[in-house]
Amino acid sequence: MEEKSGLLEQMENRKAKLDALRDQDIDPYGQAFMRSHYANDIIEKFTELDGQKVTIAGRLMTIRAHGKASFAHILDVTGQVQIYARMNVLGEDDYNRFKDLDLGDIVGVEGKVFRTRRGEITVEVENAVLLAKSLRPLPEKWHGLKDVELRYRQRYLDLIANPEVKDVFIRRSKIIQSIRQFLDSRGFLEVETPMMHSIAGGAAARPFITHHNTLDIDLYLRIAPELYLKRLLVGGLEKVYEINKNFRNEGISTRHNPEFTMLELYEAYSDYHGMMELSEEMISATALKVLGTDEITYQGQEISFKPPWTRMTMVEAVKKIGGFDFHQFPTDEAAREGAKAIGIEVKEDYTRGQVLYEVFEERVESKLINPTFIMDFPIEVSPLAKKIPDNPGFTYRFEGFIASMELLNAFSELNDPIDQRERFQEQVRQRQKGDEEAHMMDEDYINALEYGMPPAGGLGIGIDRLIMLLTDSPSIRDIILFPLMRPQQ
Repeated sequence: MEEKSGLLEQMENRKAKLDALRDQDIDPYGQAFMRSHYANDIIEKFTELDGQKVTIAGRLMTIRAHGKASFAHILDVTGQVQIYARMNVLGEDDYNRFKDLDLGDIVGVEGKVFRTRRGEITVEVENAVLLAKSLRPLPEKWHGLKDVELRYRQRYLDLIANPEVKDVFIRRSKIIQSIRQFLDSRGFLEVETPMMHSIAGGAAARPFITHHNTLDIDLYLRIAPELYLKRLLVGGLEKVYEINKNFRNEGISTRHNPEFTMLELYEAYSDYHGMMELSEEMISATALKVLGTDEITYQGQEISFKPPWTRMTMVEAVKKIGGFDFHQFPTDEAAREGAKAIGIEVKEDYTRGQVLYEVFEERVESKLINPTFIMDFPIEVSPLAKKIPDNPGFTYRFEGFIASMELLNAFSELNDPIDQRERFQEQVRQRQKGDEEAHMMDEDYINALEYGMPPAGGLGIGIDRLIMLLTDSPSIRDIILFPLMRPQQ
């Protein structure tokens, strides 16, 4: 209560200063300000700027008044630089107005660059203008914004108070830019496909539902762009990609946010082997470009992105790492009993393939630290991937795991419309049994396949998880500017 009354008092004092400025016909929310340099420019290029006049702008982070002279620091997107104001340079009225500024105020400054006797690079203020009055005090530097939930809710304060957070989001932008450049250089075309779908498809997930008033129909926020992107392969666009949002009505955790960023790409006449080579090259190249190395430490674990990555089939991984020999269980019932024998509960109607996948998730996933491709998934959990001809219970599908996280998902794409219809029909049966994540029937997508889609490889990468790895961030919320939060009461 005392803290709240103190805040109100500070805000009232700042509001009084604002009113006083307006009484003097000074606009406390100024016009455009043309700056010549950023803070970091002045620090790094001091030798050539020493004695030169510059204009800078930013947020006032410190101020120390010493009678007729004051020191302060201005923060901009590149960092902080010290400024020095003197009464005999500014004049009494302007100097007093400068001293009356509050921490958090946004100011523009013009003056000469010099180095103080203590060695700090500084701009001597010859002219200062208030560009935006801060009516709320900033949180105290060391303990005012360490509350994790408050940081996520008020990211604007987090960015001001914690410089390393700003660095994370600048790196995020560079990572996505690097991926785009890599794909563009390989002849891929960036496209945009719908965010609202009449049928939720392309992934196993529960969708968000909205309603279009004019058409009086329900629509789904997309869970994946896959089926639209593959329609473009039918139309003759042979190499396409999209980096955009997906929406899945699922839980929130350190690795899940209901709104997240995905890269999906498709290449005609390729397959899942081509997608393995492309993904390991792209991620290694991105790390090298953004970090200067493709060997990182993530949460204390040493990880190398250098190709080639480890490759194992799911059957091999479950036997080698999970201690479950799939081939010893020739029937669905035997597989279910085998899983229960090692402490993994499975549903009574699970097939051998579903049991294998469950054992993999429970016993293997968490142990995959260095980049690993897990290949050849059961057909039951891969309704959009091609069957392996000599092993028809499995598909040409892989997932890529790094630091115990699934990061990539890729197929040799199923382009047989008859097989695809049968897979969709099985998914519909699963939905009727209560599986809300099973695919819906998409007749138009079948229609597109009936015109002929070339053999193709498709790849999806969770951009947010990749950024977690490349910024050593333990939670997905740390690398999403505004993660979904429960509303405050």
